[in-house]
Amino acid sequence: MDKKILVVMTNTDHYGDDSEKTGLWLAEATEFVDKVKRNGIKVNYVSPKGGKIPLDPRSMKKPYASKKDYQILNSLDFKRRAINNSLKPSDINPDDYIAIYYTGGHGVLWDFPKNLELKEIAEKIYHNGGYVCSVCHGLVGLLNLKDYNDKYLIDGRNITGFTDEEEKLGGKGDKVPYSSEQEAKYRGANFVKTLPYTPNAIKCGRIITGQNPFSGKAVARELLKALDK
Repeated sequence: MDKKILVVMTNTDHYGDDSEKTGLWLAEATEFVDKVKRNGIKVNYVSPKGGKIPLDPRSMKKPYASKKDYQILNSLDFKRRAINNSLKPSDINPDDYIAIYYTGGHGVLWDFPKNLELKEIAEKIYHNGGYVCSVCHGLVGLLNLKDYNDKYLIDGRNITGFTDEEEKLGGKGDKVPYSSEQEAKYRGANFVKTLPYTPNAIKCGRIITGQNPFSGKAVARELLKALDK
């Protein structure tokens, strides 16, 4: 079987009842995808509803988006399979994947944690011996995952994600429905963080998490190292 990774992206384009635009944080997808594809691993893209993926306008600006990010965004493959026509959960056979990777952007706070289909896919990949990965707010996709003993997958694990401090510095703390950091701690996770907006990836067993928008490459590196063993 060819090695494949499932990349999960949001369909949510605004902050709940607030009309301000959000969506996928571009580099959190492009930088991870570029790294794993350069190492010969195929990627598929899924979202809770399938179809089009909104992009967070702030993620399209410097210093968050590079020329490389735009090159990937404008590539035929990424536009066709990711941004314009992501798969639905019902299209996915978890047995086809060695890892699942949850991207971020504030939209995920609304549509990742409660999606039972994505939850079942991630749990099956993990129980098959695969890896569960996330970056930044994508951590919320891991919050409700459980093992065979009905225990939260992140309980007792070293994990990271967008911190309360970074949320405050980013100026969106009053728009989010809950704190990613606090929800992870509530489920028993040991939340590990470094300086705000610096790359940080943590591997704990078969769970790999990145702290912020600058951590996608670091998550990819940790996953590739694990897959090489």
